[in-house]
Amino acid sequence: MDLATGLGLIGGVGVIVGLIMIDGGNFGAFFDKHAVIVIFGGATAATMVRFPFSTIVHGLPMGFRYAFQMKASHPRELIEEITQVADLVRKSGPMAIENVQVNDSFLAQGLRYIADGYDRDFIRDTMEKDRDNFLQRLDEGSKVYRAFGDCAPAWGMIGTILGMVTMFANMSDPSKLGPAMATALLATLYGAVIANMVCLPLADKLHIKLEEEEIARSLIIDGVLQIRDSRSPSVVKEMLLAYLPDHHRAELAEAA
Repeated sequence: MDLATGLGLIGGVGVIVGLIMIDGGNFGAFFDKHAVIVIFGGATAATMVRFPFSTIVHGLPMGFRYAFQMKASHPRELIEEITQVADLVRKSGPMAIENVQVNDSFLAQGLRYIADGYDRDFIRDTMEKDRDNFLQRLDEGSKVYRAFGDCAPAWGMIGTILGMVTMFANMSDPSKLGPAMATALLATLYGAVIANMVCLPLADKLHIKLEEEEIARSLIIDGVLQIRDSRSPSVVKEMLLAYLPDHHRAELAEAA
């Protein structure tokens, strides 16, 4: 689980609850069903206009799941693991891979292809397609959440305008001024909270994970192909170090 995502959402909710408690703890004053309908209904409708329905159905739950549950990929650990496998294959042959246990499922898939004797072109093409499809799904999830985050404040403003129109149209009836004012103010509040605490942060988190996964899976593909070609562990490691930032390369050189 991504700890930062959970802590951030809990912290944001805690700030809002804390401010309401300081102001007297009247949570009922901060709920308005008309504002909820305007924000969630309007933003959902606008997002459906922007994307195919299938993209929304898959993008929303998938993006939420990966934002919380997806394990981080660490290139340094992958390089060390791939180097160890390369050393094993160099000494014992490809069949030794059948007894190797790795944590990354994508790397395990590539090693299984080697153990099964698939040729180099098949391994490269299949793994690149798998990588590209996975990255496309992450990108779709990021775009859906960003679209929802872009729409929510705008629909909050629409709710505010509708509430003000209702308020001014019923100036002669004081009993209708309060609900109209609540809709006007809470619609803006809901839109800002949904966009800036949930949707846009999740979209950015998914985009960062997309970049991390692109680097990690490209590294794995190159490493698997080098193992398939029976390259020496030192050559495999030196080639894969190109995926690391300069300061990480320096740390590895010092450790060596």
